[in-house]
Amino acid sequence: MTTRPQGYGLTRELAEKNAAKYSVEDEVEIVQWICDVTSVPAPSAQGPDAFKDFLRSGVVLCTLMNSLKEGSCRKPHDTSKTKLAALRQNKENENISFFLSAAEAYGCNKADLFQTVDLVDGTNLAQVQSTLYKLGGQAQKQGYSGPTIGIKQGSENKREFSEEQLKSGQNIIGLQMGSNQVASQKGMSAYGATRQIVNNTQ
Repeated sequence: MTTRPQGYGLTRELAEKNAAKYSVEDEVEIVQWICDVTSVPAPSAQGPDAFKDFLRSGVVLCTLMNSLKEGSCRKPHDTSKTKLAALRQNKENENISFFLSAAEAYGCNKADLFQTVDLVDGTNLAQVQSTLYKLGGQAQKQGYSGPTIGIKQGSENKREFSEEQLKSGQNIIGLQMGSNQVASQKGMSAYGATRQIVNNTQ
């Protein structure tokens, strides 16, 4: 299978910046959470490469989604028996897309989700970690009673105002507009007037 070139100049700088954001501590916490939720055995090694290999087939990710909400994710392709590298890669990419679609339908913000290439090529594994933390927070919001990770996502608190309330609000002067209470323009020079400098030493 061909590998994506590492790049030069700005491309390489961005790749190194993304790699610097990766946290092994977060990796350990995330992998432990996934294993607790799915009962999938944990990988024997740690580090970015091991984390990528653990998730890149998409099977673990799809299993995770279906563990959080049964039937929320399509059944992933079994890539273990696919010998042709290009075909196996296509199936893995499709599995990851199943997960991303299911996560968005579950309530995760699309802007918080990683891109397939972030995981497959390992170009931004920190974003993969961030997505899984967001997913854990969303699971708490959805009432999942199993192992948790991340911060519980807030609920929308939409307010409705009547036509009368909206009209009455137009009569209120905001503090940004100034007020005749306490503050005033007393002692200020008129606009356009020259500033008077008086020498009182004589």
